[in-house]
Amino acid sequence: MKTKCLVSLAVLALAAGAATAEDTIKKAADNNRITLAYREASPPLSYLAGPDKPVGMMVEISEAIAAEVKKVTNKPNMEVRWQAVTSANRIPLVTNGTVDLECGSTTNNTARGKEVQFAINHYYTGTRLLVKKNSGIKNYADLAGKTIATTTGTTNMLVLRKYIADHNLNTNIIAGKDHDDSKLLVETGRAVAFGMDDILLYGLKANDKNPADWDVVGDSLQVEPYACMLRKDDPQFQALVNRVIGGMMKDGTFEKLYAKWFTSPIPPKGVNLNIPMSQELKDNLKAQSDKPAM
Repeated sequence: MKTKCLVSLAVLALAAGAATAEDTIKKAADNNRITLAYREASPPLSYLAGPDKPVGMMVEISEAIAAEVKKVTNKPNMEVRWQAVTSANRIPLVTNGTVDLECGSTTNNTARGKEVQFAINHYYTGTRLLVKKNSGIKNYADLAGKTIATTTGTTNMLVLRKYIADHNLNTNIIAGKDHDDSKLLVETGRAVAFGMDDILLYGLKANDKNPADWDVVGDSLQVEPYACMLRKDDPQFQALVNRVIGGMMKDGTFEKLYAKWFTSPIPPKGVNLNIPMSQELKDNLKAQSDKPAM
């Protein structure tokens, strides 16, 4: 009798686990709504160009994914909601169902892959430093005994801590709540540099009121992929997201979007970041891999 009870409990536990795996497409159809996440300060991928106006390459790709959800559910008037997220809350808001998809500047790595599912990698980046041009900081050795900033909830915090420890730099790290806050720590003199993904630093520099006052310096500490996040155990939605992104990579739409946001003037100031596509990303247009960083 005891064995039968244990078996029954095991079956119930498996059933409960299966029930928690949310079907995002069905949820969107039932609610006539899909919720997309955006970042307020991750240009040119996802950022605000005006009050409550998210723009960027991954905002456009998110919109294409929402359009595909409308198509497969036969709900052309489905509401598309936008939800701002930060480095600290983006994963919890995906896992708890507040947002259905987050496409921006999130690193695809094995640790995060235990909590969320990643789509095809859409960008490759590395940690570098944003500094005031007159700071004298040229590389990581110049940070010895000084204070630097990075953003809460990012992989860059771990990368910087390891580098500082491995090289005995005795550098203090303070954390901003978001990328704008981390940059402000440098502007106000509380830190000499802001360590973050290079593309985000170039975007922050370009959108500053005095871009010429800033430099992006230092070696790239590692190469990491960005990818869209969705909830785990939802193969139908994962297949839809990858179908949209993969289709764009195959038919040339992705390259056109890249040129629009990385090598052309972008809002709100019409600054051109002039960042050519990396070889890693060129290769992934063909491979369409979702391989994570370690």
